[in-house]
Formats: sequence, C-alpha cells, structure tokens
Amino acid sequence: MRILGLSCYYHDAAVCLVEDGRIVAAATEESFSRKKHDSEFPKEAMRYALGEAGLPLTREGLRAIDAVVFYDKPFKKFDRSIRSHVDRFPMGLGAFVRRLPTMINKELRIAKVLADEVDYHGTVLYSEHHLSHAASAFFCSGWEEASVLTVDGVGEWTTSSWGHGRGNELVLTGETRFPHSLGLLYSAFTIYLGFKINSAEYKVMGLAPYGQPVYVDAIRKMIAVRDDGSFRLDMRYFDFDAGERMFTPAFESLMGQPARPLEHGELSQFHKDVARSLQVVVDETMIALATHVVTATGLPRLCMAGGVALNCVANGEILRRAPVEDLFVQPSAGDAGGAMGAALWAWNGLLKKPRLPRLPSVYLGPAYTDEQVQEVLDAEGARYVRLERDALLQRTVDLLVAGKVVGWFHGRMEWGPRALGHRSILGDPRDPEMRDTINRKIKMREGFRPFAPAVLEERVGDWFQLDRPSPYMLLVAPVAPGKQPLPAVTHVDDSARIQTISREQDALYYDLIAGFGQATGVPVLINTSMNVRGEPMVCSPEDGWRCFMRTEMDVLVIGAFLLLKEEQPRVDLKSAAEEFGLD
Repeated sequence: MRILGLSCYYHDAAVCLVEDGRIVAAATEESFSRKKHDSEFPKEAMRYALGEAGLPLTREGLRAIDAVVFYDKPFKKFDRSIRSHVDRFPMGLGAFVRRLPTMINKELRIAKVLADEVDYHGTVLYSEHHLSHAASAFFCSGWEEASVLTVDGVGEWTTSSWGHGRGNELVLTGETRFPHSLGLLYSAFTIYLGFKINSAEYKVMGLAPYGQPVYVDAIRKMIAVRDDGSFRLDMRYFDFDAGERMFTPAFESLMGQPARPLEHGELSQFHKDVARSLQVVVDETMIALATHVVTATGLPRLCMAGGVALNCVANGEILRRAPVEDLFVQPSAGDAGGAMGAALWAWNGLLKKPRLPRLPSVYLGPAYTDEQVQEVLDAEGARYVRLERDALLQRTVDLLVAGKVVGWFHGRMEWGPRALGHRSILGDPRDPEMRDTINRKIKMREGFRPFAPAVLEERVGDWFQLDRPSPYMLLVAPVAPGKQPLPAVTHVDDSARIQTISREQDALYYDLIAGFGQATGVPVLINTSMNVRGEPMVCSPEDGWRCFMRTEMDVLVIGAFLLLKEEQPRVDLKSAAEEFGLD
C-alpha cells in the first residue's frame, strides 16, 4: 500500500512516499527547481519519490498510489483569510486580491491540480496543518506514548497546538488561534531587523548571542504569556492579519527605531540587542508551553514540530529548564515536514497500521551512482582521482588537517533544512580563521552566522555540555569548559549547535570524523550545508560541481572521486548572487 503526502502553495513544497509503513522517499521541490523555498506544486519531487518505488510519474504509475494526502485543509484556510480581511477591510485588500487566484485555482482545487499536473485521479485526503506537524513528530519518534507540541506561524486557524500520542492515537487537546502567533511574532521581528520573512528567521537566532536582553520588557508588552504557556499578542503592534505589513508604526515607536531596510544598512548593537531580547521571550514562551503540555498529559517525553521547533536555542532551553525527560524534534519541522506528517497520519492515524521505529534514516532524498557522478565530471572536463573507501577517507582527513575546506557529497540527500553529512562543507574546527574563511569566500554570507560542529555521538559529552544524541542539529548547548578551544564552531556566547554522528546513522561520515579525531585528538568537524547564500542545498552532482567551482572551496569529494580546485579548468559560471539572489 502506497500513500503520498503532499505540501505546497505556502512555502517549502514537498512530498513524502510511504509504502507499507516504510518511508521510501521525502524531498522538497527546491532541491530540483533550485528556487529556495519553492512553494509551487512539487512535480519533480514527486517524480523522484515515485522513482524510488520503481514507478514512473505517469497515469499508470500513479494508479499504484492508494491515496494522496494534502497537509492541510484549504477551505478552512480560505475561511480564515476571508474572515480576517473582512474584519480589517479595506486594510490588506491589495494583498488579499493578489493571493486570491492562487487560493481559488490551486489551494481549493487540489484534486483538480493533481489531475492537471500529473494525471492523478485517485483518492485525495486532507489532514489539518497542525495535525500533520504533530503526526510528523510523534509517529517518527519511536515512542509508544509522548506529549506533543506544535508551534509555527499559522495553519488554518491554529498557530500552536498540544496534546498527546499513544500507539496509533494522536489527540490534540488545546490550541492557540490566529492572529495570536509566536511564529508570526518572530517573523515580524525578522522583517524589522532587515531580513526576509519565511527565509531568514535563523539569521535572527544567529545574531542574538551578540546582543544583550535590554528590550525584553518592550517585547513583553507585545505578547502576554500566562503560566500555562498560552499567550496573546497585543494587536496594536501588528497588522499581519490584514496582510500588508507585519507590524504597525506603534511597533517601531515602542522599539525606539524604525525598521532596518531589507538586507541593507548597518547591523548595529541595537539590532543585536533586539534579536537577543526576542530570543529570551521566545525561550520563556516555549518553556512555559512545554512545561504545561508534559504536566497536563503526565508524559515527560515531548515531540515537537512546526517552524518554531527549528529554533534550536529554545529547544536546548526546554531540555535544561522544563520538566522534559527527552525531546524529539522532527528534522524537517517546517511546512515541508507536513508532507511526511500527512502520509503518516493516514497510515498510522486513520488506517491504524503498525508504526515505524524512530525515523530510521534522515537520508531520504536522491542518491547518485559513481557512474552518474563520473559522467557529469567528464562532461565538465573536471580533473579528479577515483579512490577506494579507505584511501578516500585518509586523503580527505589529510586535507582537512592541512586546513583545506572540503565539499563532502555522498549518498542520499538529507531530509530537512540542515546538512547532516551528505551535502556538507567541512573544515577544521580548531582553526580560528576557518569560520570567517567559509562565511566570506565560500558561503558568501554574513560574518555573524555560526557553524555547527559534527561530533562522534559517544564523545559529545567530552566536548559539549550535552548528555544525549543530537542527530539532526536541532539542539544548542554550551561547550565543555577546559577543553581545547574550537573557535570555528563556538559561538560568541560559548554555545554550539550540535550534530552527533553514530556509525548506524552513517558509517562513512562517522569514519571520516573518527579519522580526523585520530589525527588531531579532536573528533569534531565544522559542518555547514553545501550551498552559497540564497541557493538551496545542492542535490545533484551538477549542483555540487557548480557550487565547488563558483566558490573558493579547496576540495570536492563526490562519491568515490576527489577533486582539487587548483587542478580544475577555468569555467564561466554566473555568480551565485546573479543566479539565486540574496536570501
């Protein structure tokens, strides 16, 4: 039995194919279209997912799909949009009119879109937005029972929800409703600080440690948080319910300065202090929510999803300050993950079929054979050597020890926004210049943004104040005192966003880090996604080659092949800014 989960038309369109309860494939459309946060119908992601099951993207191939499950209820979302704009009419009329064609012709007609786009005429089911988030977390957690918390911008009407899961039962017992939204509060500040909404919220999180929490009281005037974690926004400061802007002049007046122009102007200490103050309020709210949920359910294990669950600083604070025994965060916690949740909601929640153990692998995207990689390299005139496994690992370790920046491309692509060792850029964390080198010469991004350490799972406690695995890079913890400094992965507040690696997760990547540890005494590497600013993470060998050649990356290891930049032919490529723009 095959169920295809589908999310699209807001941001991060994606598909997930479940076959007899096994997750066969999951991918975002941006991986194929090369358009960051692509929200359009994920036709190419669907083609890939069906291909993993040996099915063509044709009418005949789609007959093998028993149901397509959409990740939310479009009519409920349409109802919210209509009611919100009527309440604020004529404010926001222009934004509503611009959105209307997409809502009417696409979102409200998913069955027709499927018929028109891919000739699918079978069963179409609809989950709910936060139910999809909750299912993506609980049904992937491997736990028989747990509390569940979802927090994002907005689904249909819900902005956060909570409840519990037991076996195949998933029950959401409480919610916060639009316009009161922690995610939209965060997005309002993202725009206020001069970054793009639904794209650059993580920049605000990275900026926060450079500031002081001097504006916490001002932000608390915008959001009233009760002891049980429920909250309400003071809508005098916001107008996202009208759809034109995220905040009002009263917001700017309260904060004391006008908004920073988008991606322009100096990032002053004021902006850093605002980011830090916002993070404090978000931490407090998430801790209160988590505390209420696990106390009310009596289930100390907590599953989380929704875009706010990608705030790994808050996640770390929940573990340290809430009565949470353990935490599972869906690695693709945002809207893309709703596709997985929708499919699992149907399989486990509706059909009551046996559950998976904990998400067996996060590597659910496309893979390419060495023959396919070689064909691309030969077509590009690349110069390379082909090495057996042990020789490839040793040569890569030697290059990393020598201070080289290495693109590391192998196996199936990661599911979610974090590079987890299959489409990564790696470097030596001991080098105090390495972070600036990668930010400036390779990623072409802001210098304040930190890099994550990838560390052997059994050694994480030696280097960081963390007592559990963090396989999806979704926990921030302080670095361990008294150890050799790791300046390239230590943020300004002596914290790090950690990825742990076990041999069961990925033997090749594990052995690379272990080899570096044997050579240096430090079983840790810098790990950041293989892309440049504004570009989706690389997916195909062609993407990997272009990223390698348009940056100052020193080495590319792709499949069984190792390439040195100094040996490559000159190529004429568009700059990343020209091809992708700035994120």
